[in-house]
Amino acid sequence: MTLPAFETLLVSDAGAVRRITINRPERLNALDRATLDELHAAFAAAATDPAVRVVLLAGAGPKAFVAGADIAAMAGLSAVEARDFSRHGQALMTRIERLGKPVLAAIHGFALGGGLELAMACHLRIAADNAKLGQPEVNLGLIPGFGGTQRLLRLVGRAATLELCLLGAPIDAERARQLGLVHRVVPAAELEAAAEALAAQLAAAAPQALRGILDAVLLGGEAAIDTGLDYETLGFATVFATEDMREGTRAFLDKRKPVFHGR
Repeated sequence: MTLPAFETLLVSDAGAVRRITINRPERLNALDRATLDELHAAFAAAATDPAVRVVLLAGAGPKAFVAGADIAAMAGLSAVEARDFSRHGQALMTRIERLGKPVLAAIHGFALGGGLELAMACHLRIAADNAKLGQPEVNLGLIPGFGGTQRLLRLVGRAATLELCLLGAPIDAERARQLGLVHRVVPAAELEAAAEALAAQLAAAAPQALRGILDAVLLGGEAAIDTGLDYETLGFATVFATEDMREGTRAFLDKRKPVFHGR
């Protein structure tokens, strides 16, 4: 599949892993409208490309994953324009969260405001030990606008969400791991290799099983438990119609490693 040309992103494939890198290091990869538009397009393309099983999201340059929304671009917005900007950002985060394929965020340096909101929309987050994560909007007289109050609440609970949002102070990677905000912390020099290894591990798994897990956890987790269990049953039954399920069970019985083809 031919990808569109991007001005703010670098996009490349390594096997079944698509890497999307936000490439505005001179602005610490801040999210302006153009970058949001291109991220929408890049993730839409990843969703419909059968060759892509996993997306790895990163930020260019040594200082930041994404330092936040572009404050210079936001400062002059009217209330109506701010509402539309918030909804556009929230729609991107929902697109990522519901991609149907695992999305892994590799976080280094600053992941603040919109950057943390972007990372929280990803399914797995691996952070360098130099990462600083936070929702500092209150320091600008703002509140999070790309889903920060809601995803943070669901990930770390009310007490930690209020601490991060009301105080506006960033936390380090280890504190984020303790809260469950990131899944793994590695030395900064090892982030690239660790993220690529985790992405490759995910890419080797059965895509329909991965999608079923994502649907059951993300959609079922927002519903009453009986509805969530229905999502799980539906996903469980659906994978029985796949060749990958038969390959996985045969490989287990044959005591060999399965090879999944996404069928």
